[in-house]
Amino acid sequence: MKFATLKDGTLDGRLVIVSRDGARALPVPHIATSLLDALQRWDAVHGRLQQASDTLNAGAAAAAITFEPHACAAPLPRSPQWLDGSAFLNHGRLMEQAFNTPPIPDFDTVPVMYQGASDDFLGPCDDVPLPSEADGIDFEGEFGVVCGPVPMAATPAQALACVRLVVQVNDWSLRALGPHEMKTGFGFLQAKPSTAFAPLAVTPDELGDAWRDGRVCLPLHVLWNGERFGQPHGGEMNFSFGHLVAHAARTRRLSAGCIVGSGTVSNVARSAGSACIAERRVIEKIDLGEIRTGFMRFGDRVCMQARFEDGRDGPFGVIDQRVVRPG
Repeated sequence: MKFATLKDGTLDGRLVIVSRDGARALPVPHIATSLLDALQRWDAVHGRLQQASDTLNAGAAAAAITFEPHACAAPLPRSPQWLDGSAFLNHGRLMEQAFNTPPIPDFDTVPVMYQGASDDFLGPCDDVPLPSEADGIDFEGEFGVVCGPVPMAATPAQALACVRLVVQVNDWSLRALGPHEMKTGFGFLQAKPSTAFAPLAVTPDELGDAWRDGRVCLPLHVLWNGERFGQPHGGEMNFSFGHLVAHAARTRRLSAGCIVGSGTVSNVARSAGSACIAERRVIEKIDLGEIRTGFMRFGDRVCMQARFEDGRDGPFGVIDQRVVRPG
């Protein structure tokens, strides 16, 4: 199944089921008032949602409407928690190499994760107002999962079984603010503005063979101002989503609707490009001896879309956003 949330002036938006081809949408207020409501009552409503999806895909849903990604909020405009990992170890190793920093203890065996804001997610086509270009404006292409209830101390296999939906993420970052916040030991706050999501949250079966071993095995195509920036592959993820969710739940249970991110998609092969500017800058420092790429400016646009290996559009739709001055 594919889900989206239409903006309707409420905090949680209007839930719709979207057809497999992305052309039509079916409101289902008689089943669930929002995607968060559906996730909180998943066992009770899953069968009815699946039946509605089947009817829509068969072309037999009389109440179907044209699907407009520009009318979408994030699939979950807000959620109980947003927990973002760093599951692509190549990204962290590049940072260590470029800046000669000591390695993080147990980096290869224990996931790194921070807790971000989850009260004000951005939709796929929303402008991104930020206070200053001097803050080092950067995009970060990621994948993520939306969980049902996860028990405390769940094993990775148990945690993976709690995954309900898969999403595509742009985890905006302000790089000039990050170093100070990391030194405090309290984690990110100002360095992490509102995170954005592609329009569609999908059940894992919508990925077909691209959902393997708790990973999204698709390339994430990133364009910056219309030019190719990278297409790193999600299959190179070192920690699976089962491991990430289990890490988040080690000492506490997670409630339905919690979102866990993969961190920046990053590949060892330089030919894959990058999914964030900071990584390209690090590679330039290592390979060329100097940083040549600046961060984003007001008016810049970033587009992200996962695609299937055969070139078909991926299951999540497109993130297409512009950085703007506030107000």
